[in-house]
Amino acid sequence: MRVFRSFLFLLVLHLLQGSDTSLVQLNNNGYEGVIIAIDPAVPEDGKIIEQIKDMVTTASTYLFEATEKRFFFKNVSILIPENWKENSEYKRLKHESYEHADVLVAPPTLPGRDEPYTKQFTACGEKGEYIHLTPDFVLGKNESEYGPSGRLFVHEWAHLRWGVFDEYNEDEPYYSATSKKIEATRCPTGITGINRVYTCQGDSCVTRACRIDSKTKLYEKDCQFFPEKDQTEKASIMFMQGIDSVVEFCKENNHNREAPSLQNKMCNSRSTWDVISNSEDFKNTTSMVAPPPPPVFSLLKISQRIMCLVLDKSGSMAGSNRLNRMNQAAKHFLMQTIENGSWVGMVHFDSTAYIKSKLIQITSSNERNKLLESLPTAASGGTSICRGIKSAFQVLTGIYPQIDGSEIVLLTDGEDNSAGSCVDEVKQSGAIIHFIALGPSADQAVIEMSTITGGKHKYASDEAANNGLIDAFAALVSGNADLSQQSLQLESKGLTLNNNLWMNGTVIIDSTVGKDTFFLVTWNGQSPTISLWDPNGTRMENFTVDTDSKIAYLSIPGTAKVGVWTYSLQAKQNSEILTITVNSRAANPSVPPITVNAKMNKDTNSFPSPMIVYAEILQGFVPILGANVTAFIESNSGKTEVLQLLDNGAGADSFKNDGVYSRYFTAYSENGRYSLKVRVHGGTNAATRSIRHPANRAAYIPGWVVDGKIEGNPPRPKIDEDTQTTLESFSRTASGGAFVVSNVSNLPLPDLYPPSQITDLEATRDGDDISLTWTAPGDDFDVGKAQQYIIRINGSLLDLRDNFDDALQVNTTDLLPKEANSEETFAFTPGHISEGNATHIFIAIQSVDKSNLTSKVSNIAQVALFIPEADSSPDETQPNPSPGENLPNSGVSISSLVLSVVGSVALVSIILSTAVCILNKKKNSRRLRTEF
Repeated sequence: MRVFRSFLFLLVLHLLQGSDTSLVQLNNNGYEGVIIAIDPAVPEDGKIIEQIKDMVTTASTYLFEATEKRFFFKNVSILIPENWKENSEYKRLKHESYEHADVLVAPPTLPGRDEPYTKQFTACGEKGEYIHLTPDFVLGKNESEYGPSGRLFVHEWAHLRWGVFDEYNEDEPYYSATSKKIEATRCPTGITGINRVYTCQGDSCVTRACRIDSKTKLYEKDCQFFPEKDQTEKASIMFMQGIDSVVEFCKENNHNREAPSLQNKMCNSRSTWDVISNSEDFKNTTSMVAPPPPPVFSLLKISQRIMCLVLDKSGSMAGSNRLNRMNQAAKHFLMQTIENGSWVGMVHFDSTAYIKSKLIQITSSNERNKLLESLPTAASGGTSICRGIKSAFQVLTGIYPQIDGSEIVLLTDGEDNSAGSCVDEVKQSGAIIHFIALGPSADQAVIEMSTITGGKHKYASDEAANNGLIDAFAALVSGNADLSQQSLQLESKGLTLNNNLWMNGTVIIDSTVGKDTFFLVTWNGQSPTISLWDPNGTRMENFTVDTDSKIAYLSIPGTAKVGVWTYSLQAKQNSEILTITVNSRAANPSVPPITVNAKMNKDTNSFPSPMIVYAEILQGFVPILGANVTAFIESNSGKTEVLQLLDNGAGADSFKNDGVYSRYFTAYSENGRYSLKVRVHGGTNAATRSIRHPANRAAYIPGWVVDGKIEGNPPRPKIDEDTQTTLESFSRTASGGAFVVSNVSNLPLPDLYPPSQITDLEATRDGDDISLTWTAPGDDFDVGKAQQYIIRINGSLLDLRDNFDDALQVNTTDLLPKEANSEETFAFTPGHISEGNATHIFIAIQSVDKSNLTSKVSNIAQVALFIPEADSSPDETQPNPSPGENLPNSGVSISSLVLSVVGSVALVSIILSTAVCILNKKKNSRRLRTEF
């Protein structure tokens, strides 16, 4: 495909390497380091722990057989909340934390919604984020609706680990098959069952046959597929693992490519087994001969936070105002971010190390102020990172002889050739290293320390106006604290003031936050005039001014007023650098605050491979839609690129309206570190809470067909998923951490990036015409405007997928591409399809940019050339049969059946006659069209 074939490696090989927070490793076929975390909001119940053990043990055997004796669960850590009682079986955690959890046992997204799901917003074959199980599900209260928990755990693990998707689709539960019948979306089609509408009021349930929707020509909205209880099919785990006979994933020989399943849509109609067998896990293992041992479980209890700040005071910190900026950020961290109850110590280092404060437990402002007095005041000497870390080990043993789970915050601006000498000691220590790199020369070896210990890597440039150092420290909230205790950043902004000496703005405090609200202002030269007004227009006084550190701060007592706070800062000299930072905590521990989590899709990257920016906005587990989300990506030298992130299900965004906002990033300006920061604004009545079900929730089994009768399960709670609760205005900022880019060329380069793949192509039939809709890609992925579209059609899905260039091309002369992320529409009249037995027309699009680079072929849309047949079953309303009563005869008289049969025969005759006329007419008309 022209230039694209030589360029294909850029798009396919390393598109999503994964910014992986999981600590899971595959060792000799066994998964080690699996973390299952029980949320602090879950009431204490020892049965949950035992049920988790049973679930994973059963899952391990099922997984082993399902993967042809390749994989099993070797060891699993269960994190116990800090608010549960002590138990001699509970040990201290090491590198494990809620942030690294693979499975969360937490209250449901909304009351009554106990469906398990996997948070998954990346491409096919890429790891998911986490599995969410509710306490009721773990305790076995939903087994009839979702099947045995061990089997379902394997279903969710396949989402999480291998990036496969469901082989059903609740948004498109039925489709027109090539058999010219309406089929339930499933894999394989050998899974048998019946389609019925099943409604209940109280204990009384009624069953009737499904009717045809006049618009879709498929079954009506309330129609459900009821599988037979006794099946012979062995697949598929990604459709309905609760069927007793199902022990395999769908493979090439039985994969249903016709169905509009999420697996087909997201994975280009590949089978789940094809994706799994091409994973790194699969490639690095061989089948075992002997059965695996049962999993080994560790019970780890969350305990008080223990931390040591290790701060660089070497001579290089005297330049670029680094020492003072470090102290400003550290003061903000100690005054506002670090949680009450935490233990904190401090070490300074240059060519040697100095213990400045042993561990102090923070219970009031007195302890915070004492730690502030320990910050460094002068910079001199060389750099010895390992000495600083080893002194921190001494500090951390002040409470427990073992330092498992303790944290070290290491800030340095210099390189140290000896830093690699203590990497093994750090790894064995059990401590977690958070690394803040200040300036372009900060040591690369420490990145390895933070990676292997599960710590965070942050970067701040010397551009003080970007506020990167304060952002980096502010992001170091406890990963194990309850959300209500965590400090949330509402605003982080800075300006270099030259001609205009004013910095004005507003901060929104919404009703989910307001406790411990803290305003911080910093400057570089002289103290500015600070004015702050609350939503009522009352001016806030009593800012504390620290002229030595060049900061001023104000803590709002109690809960801050909800609404728009206005600030005005007036500098007293030109070239002044001012910043303002606002933090707050949850107003009510029972109401989760709105949060933002930002990240890149990988931590390291080699030019010119593209990267993806993600920002997820939630209230609890509920996605927030309609927000304005902006990403700021700062390079090693302080240059900033700005991207508008979108939740439109196009380009880099996998799912529309899931609360995850995404965008491609390709504007690399230099080698080295980059940092990510995201700003979010939700306008009044613009942002909404989505109560729509997660895209990858477990299939709800409405009931089983046993001996011809439906044995129904309790109906799923009725929720109008189109309802969205509007939100008040809110604002948030979040640091997404650091990433490193290499091989960026200084030479002029040709156009390297084609348009992004179209992933939301949809087709509908309107008489003889076919109407298409999709989201426009750009010239470079999702930026700019493509040059042209190539639309091709075929009567065979596989031929179109595998031989796109050979398919029949549609005339698109008058179709001019719009700007990226615009909605595109196009209608055409299909001509003759060469396949004589074709029952569908399959359509796909390829985009071309001004340099003649072509995108990947879009998802494949389809329209049926026939009106599908419904089940040949009576349409009368049927009461739910009592035991021993056959479904077809329940409550139906002989005369009713006779009349129904006669009427049905007459209706079928009319339909067949009409269909024959229509098909003959269309066959003749197609021969006349040569529009391609």
